[in-house]
Amino acid sequence: MRITLAAIGRMKSGPERELVARYLDRATASGKPLALTHFDAIELPESRAGSAPARKIEEAKALRGALPSGVLVSLDERGKGIGSEAFAALLLRWRDEGRPAASFVIGGADGLDPEFTRSSDLVLSFSPMVWPHQLVRIMLAEQLYRATTILSGHPYHRGD
Repeated sequence: MRITLAAIGRMKSGPERELVARYLDRATASGKPLALTHFDAIELPESRAGSAPARKIEEAKALRGALPSGVLVSLDERGKGIGSEAFAALLLRWRDEGRPAASFVIGGADGLDPEFTRSSDLVLSFSPMVWPHQLVRIMLAEQLYRATTILSGHPYHRGD
């Protein structure tokens, strides 16, 4: 199953970008034996539309065109919070159901279009707090890596 982290906006070069790449590389390496492959990140440009609702609609259209078919997960502070082990179990379930891909989407500065979020298979929250998009990318990449270690029995995750 292909895993995609998709975000509106470009992350600048530097330690944050390197950390995302490091976690996705680790997830790719540890995910291969689990048939969790192609952990990648895509960035789409922010819309230049004149209003926030119009920007969200344009960005949602661009996201739909760029994402592979499969599970759609939107990240939003109003979403559902789950633990790392439950997150890993979800990836495993989707893989076992034969889903070809899972895409995790981080919206732009205005957030995601409400219709896009409603069409998601899961709306996921890391916290009811609003986080900078760079940190959300890092946290998501780390959780994807953590999920592969949980599923493979690697000692990286020290849960209950």
